[in-house]
Amino acid sequence: MAATKFIGKIKRHRLGFCAKVCLVAFLGLVFTGIWFALSSPSSAVSNRRTSFGDVAEQAGIRGKESGAFRKPTSPAARTPAATTRAPVSSGNQSPPAKEEREETIRENGGNDENLKADGPKSPEEEEGGGREDNAEIEEQTNEEEDIADRDPEDGVGADDGEEPTENETSGKGIGNEKLGPLFDPTAQYSWKSCAAKKGPHYIPCIDLEVAGSGKFQGHRHHERSCPRPPPMCLVPLPPEYKPPVSWPESRSQIFFTNVAHPMLSAYMKGHRWLRLDGDLLLFPRNESILQDGGAQFIDFIEETVPDIDWGKNIRIVLDIQCTDSSFGAALLEKEVLTISLGLMGDQTDLAQLALERGFPAVVGNLGIRRLPFPSGVFDAIHCGDCSIPWHSKGGRPLLEMNRILRPGGYCIMSFKHGDIEAEEGMSASIDSISWSVLAHRNDEDSDLGVKIYQKPSSNDVYELRRTKNPPLCQENENQDAAWYTPITACLHTIPAAIEERGTDWPEDWPKRLEHFPEWLADSQERILADAKRWRETLNRSYLSGLGVDWSKVRNVMDMRAIYGGLAAALAPYKVWVMNVVPVHGPNTLPVIFERGLLGVYHDWCEPFSTFPRSYDLLHADHLFSRLKKRCRHPVGIVAEMDRILRPGGWAIIREKLEILRPLEEILRTLHWEIRMTYSKDSEGIVCAEKTTWRP
Repeated sequence: MAATKFIGKIKRHRLGFCAKVCLVAFLGLVFTGIWFALSSPSSAVSNRRTSFGDVAEQAGIRGKESGAFRKPTSPAARTPAATTRAPVSSGNQSPPAKEEREETIRENGGNDENLKADGPKSPEEEEGGGREDNAEIEEQTNEEEDIADRDPEDGVGADDGEEPTENETSGKGIGNEKLGPLFDPTAQYSWKSCAAKKGPHYIPCIDLEVAGSGKFQGHRHHERSCPRPPPMCLVPLPPEYKPPVSWPESRSQIFFTNVAHPMLSAYMKGHRWLRLDGDLLLFPRNESILQDGGAQFIDFIEETVPDIDWGKNIRIVLDIQCTDSSFGAALLEKEVLTISLGLMGDQTDLAQLALERGFPAVVGNLGIRRLPFPSGVFDAIHCGDCSIPWHSKGGRPLLEMNRILRPGGYCIMSFKHGDIEAEEGMSASIDSISWSVLAHRNDEDSDLGVKIYQKPSSNDVYELRRTKNPPLCQENENQDAAWYTPITACLHTIPAAIEERGTDWPEDWPKRLEHFPEWLADSQERILADAKRWRETLNRSYLSGLGVDWSKVRNVMDMRAIYGGLAAALAPYKVWVMNVVPVHGPNTLPVIFERGLLGVYHDWCEPFSTFPRSYDLLHADHLFSRLKKRCRHPVGIVAEMDRILRPGGWAIIREKLEILRPLEEILRTLHWEIRMTYSKDSEGIVCAEKTTWRP
């Protein structure tokens, strides 16, 4: 009414032009003030932090619980919920109000005091003594922001010309269009068990299914091939499943029911070094598939080739074909980290045995595609009782070994005599790539032979080859491209310039963790700052503040490793870490290997190449927010985490609150126990424990 009377008075009195302009300006200011007063203060998001470096410093102060961080409900009160029934919203999720962003802590067995010291510094602290370290980490974060959304060619994506996968097409054509929330907060999930034929050992991208039918064929792909969309079912537990034997007892015994497989039972009948004692599968220390046992075998290698110094200049080893893991088990005592490659055609599931025992392993194939590793990163490669036709397919399997072996690195092969044609083909292939034979031994008591080869450390020998087949690769070919990338029938040259990776052998272990060669000079400060950050985070909160029982943790996966900072911090402990570098992000995996740590490339829009129940702890630092533009079915990543995590295992997830809120509810539908949650401003952390619940 007042406004009406005011306008009426204006109509009865004529105003000059200047007075009218002033009046319009005044009304505009009033309208603007009212608009800002009524709008949510949280709508401005330009100053939000993009990296949650540490658990907040005020962890000992308990605030109001936000809607996303409620007290855990009992299993009976939870609604099992994984077929999405509600469509994904097209609008952006509103940021939390200020009172909802107050920090919240809930722990079962945690320690508030440990969390308190591990928080983000205040602006005053950042401008003070800790400013330089924080600047380094913020610089790293900004660099990741710039690189994360580039095309796959800028990272380690596919360049083989194949039809793009679902995740590759889902991110194209977006431009500047605003995306909706990663998880629809209104969606309902109804989880189902995977088909009975898939069984408790199902690996989605390896175990064959008929495209579009959902029918399981019971055998394996010749190459990695993933179902589309990713599976939204939960892999059942084996009958009479038991919590795994803890490390270090697991190196010599595991529960047979956890890995029981018909092909494994048949394999055990012909290999007496595997013994079944009640419900335990035993691995006698001095017995293995190797003729002399693992320890004697590696001693023989070291004596034969004195330049091989296990645990010093030889730190990272690839074990092809994954027999009984005795080779890797013996090397572990010498501070050597060995990753076993279980081949897809190996129905005896020996890679699963390695993981159950607490040894690193992945499942792959030596076929037409490259393995998910960078070039020139393994100090040595071993193939025990090797029956692989290395000279087949134009020698491509051997060329792939040459690609991933460090210049000057060693290849150790034990094989059975008898196939003269295969031996001659192998010798010709070795000559063609200029590997030198350092040692050759034939066992008098068996038909087993051992040869030790060395890769050249310079390009001089390539010019002396009698035949130039295979030819040298083109200079512009990316040696690190390893995701759905075919093996090329050419020979990569050895790096020669001092600023190139591979010109110098890394420092002896453990110096190589923090001593970097010339090609890493520009990144050294960022790597050290990242290492310091994770070392402090581990000591102040992860080891005692999250409710994780580290005595039961052996196999760890960092789902989005950058420089391997978490793995470096965990190096003194009795764990090993699989560092996963997403293929559409920065190519930092060579840095991880250079530091003496393990890792693989992977696209999390697809399932991981490992057996179910492989890991005791999963760590995801802002993984989901990086996949917002790429994964069409992000809930499938949660189902995959449930598949590869053991019952009783933990997941530590650091994310933006807009992602953590619905993500925590999804974890509840899986009946995971929420052990600790914390939120401050727009960031948060959740620690959850997987239970034995299955639909």
